[in-house]
Amino acid sequence: MQVLCKKTSGLAEVHCCVCGQGFVMFWDRQPASERIAARHEIQESLRRQHLGTTGREAHPQGGFLVPEWSGSRMNATMPGKAPVWEL
Repeated sequence: MQVLCKKTSGLAEVHCCVCGQGFVMFWDRQPASERIAARHEIQESLRRQHLGTTGREAHPQGGFLVPEWSGSRMNATMPGKAPVWEL
């Protein structure tokens, strides 16, 4: 399962434990147990983004996927391969 995270200055579903930046998350419907596991992975990803800096600029300006996308962009845009948030 991949989760799209985007910065927000409004209501956030999760906050970075290093800098406090808030994020909204976009994901397919998942059981609560999978969402809990995904939140842990999201927090780990947010911490890793701070390896070079401690401020909010450590996080990408656009959205980012957790876990990170490792395939080619072309495969992600093929019919039937688009994440729900892209539809």
